[in-house]
Amino acid sequence: MKDILIGIDAGTSVIKSVAFSLDGTQLDSASVPNDYQLLDGGGAEQQLPRTWHSTVATLVDLGHKIPDLKRRVAAIAVTGQGDGTWLVDKHGESVRDAMLWLDSRAADIADEITRSTENQRRFQLTGTGLNGCQQSTQLLWLKQHEPEALERAATAMHCKDWLYYNLTGVLAADPSEGVFTFGDFRTRQYSDEVLDVLGLSEYRRLLPDIVEGTEQPGKLSAAASALCGLSEGTPVVLGYVDVVCTALGSGLYAKSGDRGCSIVGSTGMHMRLSRSVDAVELNAEGAGYTMCMPIPGVTAQMQSNMAATLNIDWLLDTVEELLSSLGVQKSRADLLATLDDRVASASPATLLYQPYISTAGERGPFTDSNARAGFIGLNSQHGFADLARSIFEGLSLAARDCYLSMGALPGELVVSGGASRSRQLLTILGACLETNVQTSRRDEAGAAGAAMMAAVAIGQYNNMGDCVGQWVDPLMGEVLTPDAALSERYRSVYPVYAQSHRALRPVWKNFASHRDDGARL
Repeated sequence: MKDILIGIDAGTSVIKSVAFSLDGTQLDSASVPNDYQLLDGGGAEQQLPRTWHSTVATLVDLGHKIPDLKRRVAAIAVTGQGDGTWLVDKHGESVRDAMLWLDSRAADIADEITRSTENQRRFQLTGTGLNGCQQSTQLLWLKQHEPEALERAATAMHCKDWLYYNLTGVLAADPSEGVFTFGDFRTRQYSDEVLDVLGLSEYRRLLPDIVEGTEQPGKLSAAASALCGLSEGTPVVLGYVDVVCTALGSGLYAKSGDRGCSIVGSTGMHMRLSRSVDAVELNAEGAGYTMCMPIPGVTAQMQSNMAATLNIDWLLDTVEELLSSLGVQKSRADLLATLDDRVASASPATLLYQPYISTAGERGPFTDSNARAGFIGLNSQHGFADLARSIFEGLSLAARDCYLSMGALPGELVVSGGASRSRQLLTILGACLETNVQTSRRDEAGAAGAAMMAAVAIGQYNNMGDCVGQWVDPLMGEVLTPDAALSERYRSVYPVYAQSHRALRPVWKNFASHRDDGARL
């Protein structure tokens, strides 16, 4: 009996293969660390062959953990890290290492196009702001610096597309990334007008066909079957980008109600559901993403903070470095275990923190490659707990900033990602957004979202709504209601937070010529 679905989630630093029963119960998982290189000038690259071989290793390991897996797999689905540029030649071999979403070398190109008069038309079609992590601006960077790579390239893919190709032998893109980068979200197809605005019409040849995975699954090839230990011909679904799959697996798609979904991981993804293309409210500053969902007519509007828990990582890295210099060793787990208590001990909103720690700046709800993090209001009375709390508050005020740019604050919020394990962050986030907060008990939401697409593709469910009712709704956790006094405090301080990042933009721009962000990379 074919009673198992496998969801593959290829992240930047970890690749996972997760097995689910047909009703959504997680059975087991296997993971392998992934690796990438940080280069001078803001580069971040990953080896294509290694990413594929690591994926194979997770599938083989899963086969060791689950009895008779080869016979039992009904379908496989793959999702992965978004943005970036994965180039292959006419033989399907890697042209160069992949440029990742972390790569900031194309930031100036994005800024130049964003300032152009033609960019407004591109934004109206894609519903997506332009930044240096996207494939479009990275192709332009390659055109300037490595034109020979583009001449050798036959296809430009994203991470999950590369893995789908290796699993099936089929070159394809999904409607989420293909459209928000190069297309029209109303038609879910590429737009020649967008390519023209970007100055990439000559590279239209690099774009693979867009395939709807829930309707057109591929088949596991003989070559992939031999490597992975799974049956040749097993249906393989090209999932949507990891952000969409994680939102789907976490609970963004509710049959009714006004629900938002925030994925607070390395980056911060804040999403609202639009049940028709006419309901999409585009950001006035030309920032954010409009992503197709694997549901007819439904899109997710997203504002994405370039850095979320990366800000917390910076704080803990600094503490670890100081302790190490004094001969004191504390694990990251030990430091995290005490962080919530330290945050709870500090008074709210005595500091403002701008959480723009990424060297690529910010992309939501405004786009500024020069944006940088900083504390406002620091004085000699502030200590570590105050700094930690202000970082938590900065992430939450940034989330409020994002949601307000897409309309009103959501009526309810689902939170996933690593930071969802922090009770204090959930409390502060709920107060900042003035809404009830829930998390899901789903451990691997991204892999689950991909597997849900596979469940619909093979006819296990008639539609995604039915699938959500069994895979998602029963796993929703405790509802945290916002503290009224804390909400009032954050409501009053938010205008100052928004004013500060608007006022700092010319300062960031002027300072850009004096700093060296790559000094410690």
